[in-house]
Amino acid sequence: MNTIKRALRAVLIGLPVLMMFAGCSKFLDRKPLTATLDDLQQGGVEGQIYGLYGAIRNGDVAGQAFGGIPWLGMNNFRSDDSEKGSSPSDGADWGVIFDQFQYAKDHWAPTIYWDQHYVLIGQANTALQLADSLGLTDPASLVNIGEARMFRAFAYFDLVRAFGEVPKIDFRIYNPSDSKIAKSSVADIYTLIDSDLDFARANLPAEWPGQYIGRLTKGAALALSAKTQLYRKNWAGALSLAEQVINSKQYDLLSSYQKLFTTAGENSIESIWEIQASIGANNTDNYSAPYAVHQGVRGTADWDLGWGWNTPTQALVDAYEAGDPRKDASILFSGQDDGLYGKKVPDYPTIPRKYWNKKVYPEPTVQILTGNRQAGWLNQPILRYADVLLMAAEAANEIGGAENITKALTYLNKVRARARGNNASVLPDVAYVSKDQLRTAIQHERRVELALEGDRFYDLVRWGLAESVLGSSGYQPKHQYYPIPQSAIDFAGGVLKQNPNY
Repeated sequence: MNTIKRALRAVLIGLPVLMMFAGCSKFLDRKPLTATLDDLQQGGVEGQIYGLYGAIRNGDVAGQAFGGIPWLGMNNFRSDDSEKGSSPSDGADWGVIFDQFQYAKDHWAPTIYWDQHYVLIGQANTALQLADSLGLTDPASLVNIGEARMFRAFAYFDLVRAFGEVPKIDFRIYNPSDSKIAKSSVADIYTLIDSDLDFARANLPAEWPGQYIGRLTKGAALALSAKTQLYRKNWAGALSLAEQVINSKQYDLLSSYQKLFTTAGENSIESIWEIQASIGANNTDNYSAPYAVHQGVRGTADWDLGWGWNTPTQALVDAYEAGDPRKDASILFSGQDDGLYGKKVPDYPTIPRKYWNKKVYPEPTVQILTGNRQAGWLNQPILRYADVLLMAAEAANEIGGAENITKALTYLNKVRARARGNNASVLPDVAYVSKDQLRTAIQHERRVELALEGDRFYDLVRWGLAESVLGSSGYQPKHQYYPIPQSAIDFAGGVLKQNPNY
């Protein structure tokens, strides 16, 4: 039986890509989300749902759309806070394409990003079709359906932000030609996202038992719903959804901002959704993810911590208010002590960048335990409570009125209070002067609180600030959306049209 279980686990981990075209607590105390014969329920639907969790974490080339360098390029390099990183010669074309907005229709990174989002959508559609064909309506199956629909909504939200109009595939693909369809409008894509998230909110549990840590919850569906409404300037909807998360009392800010980005801070009270990763002692049970590996310090020997991509810019370094502890918690400075483990970072240009993303900096004790210098065990944060507070603050300020101004200030200043800790001399509470002044304060807070986590470029776009902030780097209004990958255009045989101005 154990042999059969191991074989089934291997099949389920490999199944996601096959289904489209042709697993979690920390490593010290749990197994990742992978299925065995004992786990499969609801006619095999749950096994397919487990495959979705594995696919979104997958660290090989086929999985780099989530957390790997294609994701970093699309979600981070295009902002004013990060750049390609690594050595100047390593992936030099990436700097031109993403940092300088000379988008390429045939580059492999956006192609992988596009393809793998549709792979995830296809896996979700397969699970949904199976559940529908079996007529599954029991509570456990409705949870599984909610998970599949939230994964699909998440993938489409990424796509609609990145490309604008995209094909809406909300059905199971049996033959590759089934996916040769035209683009749907942005509004139609958001209608599907709303429908999926409505179902997820209604059917996902508020929490899971400990052995299922990392699975999607109602709070995650609410938070993602709030973000999708924020992007459409539906302020009342965004505020209502964010406040449902706040008023649930299930989440709070972790007392230490620095701790958030260590193994001890993962799946904490602030965590709403993280992509789970783990590596066991001596590299056993290796379920690593590319997120931290692709961003770790690019050096040699003990400082060979990763590929060195997604490094902070001078503009981000200069953006922090005097004394803001988040600066030293987010940025690792070459040539200086690390401020955590008593190690001195090598000097620049011995290593190729002045600044590095400290949020993926590996703990020496875990390096020793796992036998890995590069932190493939670190989870990737997708939604956390501070983000929800700032979304609520932004929406409340835009609605206006005395009650909402009070809410906006309360939520904003709670984030600032956590950041300053016991040092009352820094990060004073923001007082209300005007809607414009408070809007600017909230925008600043999102920048420094969520630095290097993948939101900044899209925030600039939705605020209408991208051209003024990024214009000197080559940004023009057309760069809000990336061109559809040429391979997808060619595959569709003329049915799928390129974005305007490309």
